[in-house]
Amino acid sequence: MIGAQLNVTEARHRLARKIFFGQRGELRQHYREGMEDQLGALGLALNAVVLFNSLYIDAAVKQLAADGFPVTDELLARLSPLQYDHINFLGRYAFTRPAVPGLHPLRDPHAHDESDDGEAE
Repeated sequence: MIGAQLNVTEARHRLARKIFFGQRGELRQHYREGMEDQLGALGLALNAVVLFNSLYIDAAVKQLAADGFPVTDELLARLSPLQYDHINFLGRYAFTRPAVPGLHPLRDPHAHDESDDGEAE
């Protein structure tokens, strides 16, 4: 049980280090309020990633269950919202409201990816 908690804590720290890449994880402010601001922004970004992942994991699990996939408690226990391979931490970001409220549609796992053959189905 302690090992499982350590794994969760380490996963959280890995995600935080990935988000906080700009200064290689170093607090650069020389005054306490500046450090608190940096840590607060990191916490906000970390919570946003966890919320985003949680919403889409929930949607994916519901879709799998609706499609007849056997979603068990054992399987659900292995899911984590601390994953980040699908998140682009570099680039441009738009913080605009979507035209339609709610989540974007989930990717169809049976459709060909554009990178496979140049065309999407």
